[in-house]
Parts: sequence; C-alpha cells; structure tokens
Amino acid sequence: MNISFENQVALITGGASGIGWATAKAFAEAGAAVVISARSEDKLHARVKELESAGHKALAVPCDVSVESQVQEMVEKTVSTFGRLDAAFNNAGVQSPIAETADASGEEFDRVNAINLRGIWSCMKYELIQMREQGSGAIVNTSSLGGLVGIAGRAAYHASKHGVIGLTKSAALEYASRGIRINAVCPGIIDTPMVAGMKESEGDAMAELMKLVPIARLGLPEEIASAVLWLCSPGAAYVIGHALVVDGGYTIQ
Repeated sequence: MNISFENQVALITGGASGIGWATAKAFAEAGAAVVISARSEDKLHARVKELESAGHKALAVPCDVSVESQVQEMVEKTVSTFGRLDAAFNNAGVQSPIAETADASGEEFDRVNAINLRGIWSCMKYELIQMREQGSGAIVNTSSLGGLVGIAGRAAYHASKHGVIGLTKSAALEYASRGIRINAVCPGIIDTPMVAGMKESEGDAMAELMKLVPIARLGLPEEIASAVLWLCSPGAAYVIGHALVVDGGYTIQ
C-alpha cells in the first residue's frame, strides 16, 4: 500500500507492542512523525530508538489512558513537540479473563471499561480539541470482533468493545462536516502478545475460537496496520463512522 503521511503527525496508544507497534512502524515508514504511547516506559524508549535509528522522527510518551490527566498531557506533549496532530490511533486495551456474567466482579468490569472505553473517550476528547482547532484530522479507534458479536464468558470485554463502536459513530456525526473523520477498526484474532497470553491461559477456549475463523490462521498485526493507515488516508476521505472488520471472516458466518 503506497500511502504517504509526509509532514504529518500520528499518535498511537498501546504502541509498544502488537497492533500498536506495527501501526507505529507503518506510519513512520509512510513519512509521519510518530508519537507512541503505552504504560511501559522502558519498552517505549526502546521502540523510539528503533524508529530513530531507521531515520524516522519519533517520540515516546508514557500514558495510562484510564487516567484522563495523563491523556491530556500526552496530546499536549505531541502538539508542543511536533506542532500538530493529523492522525490518531486509539488502540490501548486489555482483555478480561473468561467468567460468566454472574461470577464476574464489578472491579473487573470497571477495570476493563476504564481502559477500553473510557480511555478511548478521553483520547478522542483531547485529540479532537486539537483537530477542531486545525480543522482537520483522522481518528481510528480499536474495537474488535467483540464489538460486533457476543461470546459466552466475555461480557465485560465485549461490552467495552460494543461501546467503542457507538462512541465512534456518534462522535463521527459531530465532526464530519468540520474536516475530521472518525472510524473504528475491528480486529479478529491477531498474533499479538495479548492473544499469546490468552492461548496460554485459555488453551481450549482459544482452540475452539480458532475453528471458527474461515481463513484458518491468526491475523497479522501488519494487516490491521494497513487498515488503519487506509482509514487515515485521503483514500478513505468519504468513510465516516465506519467499523472496518479485519477478522479473517469470523463475523460473516
């Protein structure tokens, strides 16, 4: 995919590994100055060194997206360093252990939603303040196949990811006429550290899920990155409030 983001600035949360890191590399290789954020400061700085050694502009900003003040500081540091914000990929998220709804704790429900849903709301809030001032920008939020279907034992996670789609659609309507496009991406089962951990702790359940993937393999982080860059590119200029599914066919059955 030949998309240029020369002279643009891209912000990626959850950017130290998996889908976020693949997307950060893709934006950098397409010419963008890249800001990557995650909770692990050591991993972030290692990633930035890797990008800088390849000749790219990059900045690490540690941030817990469940803390609104940290999100505000992240966006403000992005703008104070690079002068603007053109593309944002709100990707930070967590999974939740399998549990029947009656057996899950309120604390776990709140933890998952604080990161997966409120975290995205906070990111959009401060990104949109900057983009509204510029009169331009593109935002992509990470939902999931879990934002489109239900799976027994995963109510908390799926509730958060369904919420991301509703949040994306409503915000997209607010800003579509002001030069700002907001969309979501819905990854399937992707070869990431999160999925590796699920396979280790939930081997049988994950094996059963994989049987339902028509393409019969894990997705690659780079395949999600390609979708995100397209959604942020001029090629998707007429795409507003869409939840783009990249799941190997799981949700079409």
